[in-house]
Amino acid sequence: MKSIFILLDNIITIYLWIIIINAILSWLVAFNILNTQNRFVFAVLDATYKMTDPALNQIRRFIPTFGSIDVSPVILILLLMFLRNIIFEIFAPGLF
Repeated sequence: MKSIFILLDNIITIYLWIIIINAILSWLVAFNILNTQNRFVFAVLDATYKMTDPALNQIRRFIPTFGSIDVSPVILILLLMFLRNIIFEIFAPGLF
């Protein structure tokens, strides 16, 4: 049972890093530091968008816009950290 919770924790951690990479790459593209004409940059950005946009779009429906600032990645990161803490507090209190 402990291995399932460790696997779930690792999956959430990897998804958190994908969200962070997606946010950083989108900032770098917005400030013209990275060029999406580069095939590697485009491939990485496209892959991270495909992995994160379904969850981020759900959050964007409920959060008002703050001009050009997108706070949905921050909210998703906080929700995932909260979910990870809830899993370990409620479902596996004696395992760790």
